[in-house]
Amino acid sequence: MNNMMPILFVGHGSPMNAIENNKYTKNFSRIANGIKRPTAIACISAHWVTQGTKVTSMENPKTIHDFYGFPRELYDIEYKASGSMEIAKKVQDLLLPISVELNTDWGLDHGTWSVLRHMYPNANIPVVQISIDYTKSTEYHYNIAKKMKLLRQEGVLIIGSGNIVHNLSMIDFEKIETNYGFDWAIKTQKNINDNIINNNFEPLLNYLKQGDSFNLAIPTPEHFLPLIYILGLKEDNEKIEFFNNELVGGSISMTSIKIS
Repeated sequence: MNNMMPILFVGHGSPMNAIENNKYTKNFSRIANGIKRPTAIACISAHWVTQGTKVTSMENPKTIHDFYGFPRELYDIEYKASGSMEIAKKVQDLLLPISVELNTDWGLDHGTWSVLRHMYPNANIPVVQISIDYTKSTEYHYNIAKKMKLLRQEGVLIIGSGNIVHNLSMIDFEKIETNYGFDWAIKTQKNINDNIINNNFEPLLNYLKQGDSFNLAIPTPEHFLPLIYILGLKEDNEKIEFFNNELVGGSISMTSIKIS
């Protein structure tokens, strides 16, 4: 167990975190400084949702600015990490008999680079992204994550990037920089955290059946599913560390988790 890389779920929040030096980004840096240098990084980002599973396989993945209405400074960022055909093919092999497409069209979206530029600012570790197949169930994603555990033993840092509570339609922009959550968001955040601590993943795999608070907190699955990948990769006796465990704007959770 001690030879395996930790796994991370990061609440990436606003793209502005990419250029801000705040308590959340400081914790991204702190966590990275406490982890041995990875041989590569594999990220499951909420912002790459596809039909079928894909993995980036280009030598030099582009930096994708998949947002609008932000300062020019944000669009000027280029996170110039290399890709890894070796890791991409390994993902492809590990997930057999599921067909995984080697993709050369995508790159690194802000779910990945907005966090990595704080964790590894020199962009000197190869990075691949693994897409989320929107046609599949929560259980499917949990189970295919289990098939990737070998990567941890080979020094690959696997990161899920999303937000456990993520309802943009209800956000209070006047409180976006405040530790503030609506009652339903607070309730769901605590429920999910407690289930993670207790290794009780069944309610999370069946989040659609958990009632109105969950439905408000997770109106669409793409920001929640990266967490499911990380839970699928967890071994029974591993320790859980929560960080950035706050709600912002009422309806977004910055909750992040290190498992090792």
